[in-house]
Parts: sequence; structure tokens; C-alpha cells
Amino acid sequence: MEEHNNNELLQRFLTYVAFDTQSKSSAKHSPSSPGQMKLALHLQQELIEFGLQDVNVTKHAVVTAYLPSNHPNLTQTIGFISHLDTSPQCSGKNVQPEVIENYRGGDIALGLGEEFISPVYYPFLHQLIGKTLIVTDGTTLLGADNKAGIAEIMTALSVLQRGNIPHCNIRVAFTPDEEIGLGMHYFPLDDFSCDWAYTIDGGEVGELEYENFNAATAKITFKGRSIHPGYAKNKLVNALTLACEFQQGFPKDDVPEKTSGKEGFFHLDDFKGDIEKVELHYLIRDFDQANFEQRKAFIYQLVEKFNREKSLKDPVECVIEDSYKNMYDTVKNVPQAIKLADAAMKACGITPNHKPIRGGTDGAFLAEKGLACPNIFTGGYNFHSKHELVTLEGMEKAVEVVIKIANCKDL
Repeated sequence: MEEHNNNELLQRFLTYVAFDTQSKSSAKHSPSSPGQMKLALHLQQELIEFGLQDVNVTKHAVVTAYLPSNHPNLTQTIGFISHLDTSPQCSGKNVQPEVIENYRGGDIALGLGEEFISPVYYPFLHQLIGKTLIVTDGTTLLGADNKAGIAEIMTALSVLQRGNIPHCNIRVAFTPDEEIGLGMHYFPLDDFSCDWAYTIDGGEVGELEYENFNAATAKITFKGRSIHPGYAKNKLVNALTLACEFQQGFPKDDVPEKTSGKEGFFHLDDFKGDIEKVELHYLIRDFDQANFEQRKAFIYQLVEKFNREKSLKDPVECVIEDSYKNMYDTVKNVPQAIKLADAAMKACGITPNHKPIRGGTDGAFLAEKGLACPNIFTGGYNFHSKHELVTLEGMEKAVEVVIKIANCKDL
């Protein structure tokens, strides 16, 4: 990319990470934080200045815009999507990024040096020597997930418009509350008609993802009876003890820390309560639909067995809700979406890395509605963490790929 575009991309990213858009995990309404609407309105103004059409922000902070094709042979309509919010797992308030030019290797001291990013724990750093890194001060996350994606889409639009580069019809969307799975419930799909779309929400350069977990949550509720412990014999029922015993019924190797690739898992995500009431919250994940259904059935059966063996006055209660599905069931019917992204990366000198997403994206929700939506890299690492970082060179490559996809006549 030209130096002008390089500086534009960096400044745009630094502007976006200054917005506190951390989503709130307990929220019932979207946007779950006011900063998301503030960023949405900022982006709306930029899109208008770029000359896009139908630039709208809904009351739920969903930004949409349209750029019509400027070439008679480019008739496809392709969408590009990134999300406004940052993870609730780590503070996104008062982000203080630091730009490290020509990284020389070794440990990176963050802020006052109380936090370090070390190649001992993050071997990928060896591959980033000589790159320009953007890191945090060690007190917050950076927000590259997903403000790097937003900056990359916005810079690509700016370059396309400024250079009058031939491009297909482009739809753009920036969505709230992706991290808590809430924002897409309010996505105006009727106003986002396209042949297929891409989320720009992946990690290292070259990532191209179009398979993800089938996902569900389980809430298991235990009710106890509190009695003074000195007089509790044959009277006290300790919900905490019941919950601990129940947890022992799960397979010990079917957990995130012992699985990889396309292996599924059960994940005890939250444990809260007291003697009288405890709630266990589980994440259920599997790529294979049949295995996914078996995992849900396993929990129901475990609850049924537990209730039968304990003969509790207040039986254990179980509620399981599906969260999202594997996008591949939809994407496989639109193979050109994968082929185009693959060809665009190769044209930009990038070796595509096809890999499954051990999580979900907004694309999974859109795929369930019938819109194929693979996921493309942003150039970032260590998302949801104070050790989050992104390379400027990786962001530049993402901009190039978006432009090449839009300029698909050459592929």
C-alpha cells in the first residue's frame, strides 16, 4: 500500500480504539453500551463523506451503507461486515495503544512494564520481527477485535473511492454486541441484500474461515436448604455440594483446554450461588451436528440420572438453548465466496490458511438466515486480552484483500 494509505489506516484505527465499546455480558438490549452508538454515528458520518448511499444507523446501532458498482461487468453484490463492540472479558476503557516500529524480537514491555508479551508464551512473535506492532499499555485490551476490521473496511472504501478503482456493488455493515451474541437479533437483513458477504474478523494474515462450532448454552439449577450447621444433620441440603458432585459427571478430557481443531467440548463457564441455590452455566460446542445433538442429550440424561439417584425434594432443573449453527451448511452452497477470497489472497501474495473457527462470528448468524458469510483475517493476535496486538502490515494486507475482492474482474 502507498504510504498515504498506510498512515490513513493507522490513524483511523487509533481513532476507533479510543471509543469505549465494551459490550455487557448481562445485557438484554442492544447496544449494550453507549460507546457502541457513539462509534456507529462516527462511522455514519465518515461513510457519508466517502459518498456511499443509503447510510443508516438503526436504534440498535447497526450501521449499513451501499456503494454501487462503477463498472458494467461487475454486477455482483458483496458485503463486508465488522463489529463495533469489544469483549466483556477485559476492559476496553481508556485504551492507550503504543506503536512499535521495526520490532526487533524479544519481550515487549507494556506501559510501565508490569505486563510483558513474551515469545516464550507467544512463539508467533518470532514471525513478526521487523513489523510495526500496535500493542496496549497492559491495563486494557487493544480492541483490534474488531476495530482493526472496521478500519480495514473503511480504508478500503476510501481507497476505492479516491482512486476510482473498478468495483462491484458493495454493502457494508458494522454491528453491535457480537461478543455477547446479541446484536444480530436486530440486523436489518432486508436492507442488506447481497450475493454473499465476508466478516473481517479473523486473526493472523491468511486466515480464511468458513466452518464454526454449533453452539448452545446450558443452565443447570440446584436448590438446597440452609440450616445452622451445628444442627444440620438430616436437614441441610447444600446446593454447592450438589453442584460440585454433578460437575464430576462430565468427561474430563472434553474441555477447551484439552481440545483443538474440530474437537468439541463442554465448558463450565460460570458457577454462582450459595447453599440454597446454585446455577452452573455451560457452553456446548461441536462442529458435527449429530455430535452436537448428542452432547445436549448427554446433559439432559445426566440431569435425569442425578435426580433419580438423589431423590431430591427440589429436582435439579436444566435449560438448554441453541446459540448459533455451523455456517458451513450454508457456505458450501456458495463455493464462489470461498474461491474469490482464496484468489484475492493469492493475488496479494498471501498463502490462504483455511481453518475452522473455534467460536462463532456474525457470519454464523447470517448463514443461518441463508447468507453465506466466510471470515477473513485482520492481522491481529491474542484477542480478548491485555496482550492483544495487531501488525500494521497485516492490516494493510487485509485492506488489499478487500479491495481485490471488490475488484473481482481480475480474478
